[in-house]
Amino acid sequence: MVLQQFGGVNGIAFYASFIFISAGFSGSVGTIAMVVVQIPMTALGVLLMDKSGRRPLLLVSAAGTCLGCLMTGFSFYFQDLQMWKAFTPILALVGVLVYTGSFSLGMGGIPWVIMSEIFPINMKGLAGSLVTVVSWLGSWIISYAFNFMMDWSSAGTFFIFSSICGFTVLFIAKLVPETKGRTLEEIQATMNPF
Repeated sequence: MVLQQFGGVNGIAFYASFIFISAGFSGSVGTIAMVVVQIPMTALGVLLMDKSGRRPLLLVSAAGTCLGCLMTGFSFYFQDLQMWKAFTPILALVGVLVYTGSFSLGMGGIPWVIMSEIFPINMKGLAGSLVTVVSWLGSWIISYAFNFMMDWSSAGTFFIFSSICGFTVLFIAKLVPETKGRTLEEIQATMNPF
């Protein structure tokens, strides 16, 4: 849940128009394009969650968010170098759309589903509340810091988010259990080797 927030989702969502304008693209067209991508990708994620499994969908989603941030970062990097001026706004748009679509596919909802599946019954309320507080705290930190980060370096901001998303892929691959079609006891047995 922390990696979900520190991957930049709320900074990108809340400041999408600002990102597009900074990249030299229309803020309103970019924001509408985000919604056009977000809705079908969310629906696709819901349909695929029980077919493909949570873990594979999370891996694809996190890799896509990493790629989207990397593309957007390179867009701002090339813009800073005054290279490919006609190409950089489109690269930023595609990067943000890849990020948004990938996040909507899995990283947006699946961590919440897994959270509800991995906690024992006697801990669900307390643990779920703690996870929610941590998630909202991460959301606030990213939302607050995003403008400062963009003032510091637009390219650097997205490269940082891309690195966090890349780490998220590794975290999921190593530590997140598959919970599809498994009972709580089976999930607990895979998480506790003792």
